[in-house]
Amino acid sequence: MTGVRNGADFVAVNMLLDGYYFRYHILMCGRFDCHSDISVILKVFKIDHFSVEYQQHYNIAPSQNIIVVKDSGQRELIQCRWGFLPSWAKDPKMGFKMINARAETLTEKPAFKDAFRNQRCLVVADGFYEWVKEGKVKQPVYIRLKSHTPVGFAGLYSIWRSPEGENICTCTIITTEANELLRPIHDRMPAIIPKDKEDLWLDPKTTEKEKLLPLLTPYSSDEMEFYRVSPIMNKPEYDSAEVITPI
Repeated sequence: MTGVRNGADFVAVNMLLDGYYFRYHILMCGRFDCHSDISVILKVFKIDHFSVEYQQHYNIAPSQNIIVVKDSGQRELIQCRWGFLPSWAKDPKMGFKMINARAETLTEKPAFKDAFRNQRCLVVADGFYEWVKEGKVKQPVYIRLKSHTPVGFAGLYSIWRSPEGENICTCTIITTEANELLRPIHDRMPAIIPKDKEDLWLDPKTTEKEKLLPLLTPYSSDEMEFYRVSPIMNKPEYDSAEVITPI
């Protein structure tokens, strides 16, 4: 099922979570990948400590576990569930509505404003997907840096306590206006933090929106590229290098 909501294209997808199927709507950014070798990730993001069991993924969908970088005095690589749940959330399905957070309203939304001040992170990714309308067909494209190096999407995290008493790290990806390259495809894109601004974004002592919001601008078109990929990536269960192979 496809359609338009608030001026943005969406695709309705069924997803299994905790034994139940839910329907969510893919907006920007609704699917991405993280397949770089762990040694590359540790070097690129200057990680001081990590204890997660890293697995390469080529087709990450909401509700799945992702790796993020946070700074608590040292740079740590941790695992979070994609789909933000504020501490006061009662229903885990709420996370499907908050896989993304708009940069323009971060300081206004009750769910995000505290995390924006105190729980910022970088979502580690090699690239992300969008869909281009070709007639009646939605053609997926894969978007990445020309350098093929992993990037850090601006993100927010929250530690949510489940009804069973389990502490679960949950996360959202911040989006901003699309750059010139991607504007013909979609009006939004993940906010990618430039390497020389990562320390500022992650710094837990920095809380002023006047310093942080200017970091959430469209990434340079000159450094990015995209190409068509197989529609098999529409199904999250397809999770191999074939998904990002150009067609």
